[in-house]
Amino acid sequence: MTDAPKSYFLSPEAHAYMLRHGTEPDAVQRELIEETRRLGGISLMQVAPEQGAFLTLLARAIGARRAVEVGTFTGYSSLCIARGLPDDGKLLCCDVSEEWTSIGRRFWEKAGVAHKIELRIAPAADTLRALPAQQVFDLAFIDADKPGYPIYYEEILARTRPNGLILVDNVLWLGRVLQADAQDEHTNHIRAFNDKVAADPRVELVMLAIADGVTVIRKR
Repeated sequence: MTDAPKSYFLSPEAHAYMLRHGTEPDAVQRELIEETRRLGGISLMQVAPEQGAFLTLLARAIGARRAVEVGTFTGYSSLCIARGLPDDGKLLCCDVSEEWTSIGRRFWEKAGVAHKIELRIAPAADTLRALPAQQVFDLAFIDADKPGYPIYYEEILARTRPNGLILVDNVLWLGRVLQADAQDEHTNHIRAFNDKVAADPRVELVMLAIADGVTVIRKR
């Protein structure tokens, strides 16, 4: 669990030290991490343990009751968000894979948070656009296809209450955002998104060097 930090600059030893000095994954979370790892290289899509702890902590700290996630994969981040919600809180998960999210469903049940989670299998842009145009979300997490980030951001921001938080993953993109010769599609999409949000007067934000980079955005 600690031998391959998602950060491009963090050593395995530093990563292990960080995990030992924070809230570590419990037995259910560890089991989900291991099952996801057995999927092979695609397991890199799973958020890091420290990201999961951060999501739970933030949800609890702001008293979140309604949350949304774009990009669920095998359900680790959604499990962590749901744990930070009160018993009657609700998390809407948007994903397109029945196969991967079926793993998440099993572990949501094991963790006792399944009743808080609604999973919709469909393109996230369609799911979000179909929601009522009301400011209902306290917390959001975006961790999906990079070209879709601006769409997800705009649809969620419009439905987030003032002082609500939007977290966006992979904003450092393994450091490629800093490399002038990195001109592939995904890197350029991340750069453009980072520039867009940094210049958005509707929000204030901080980019954190957690895992592959997480931007925390507060709606004014």
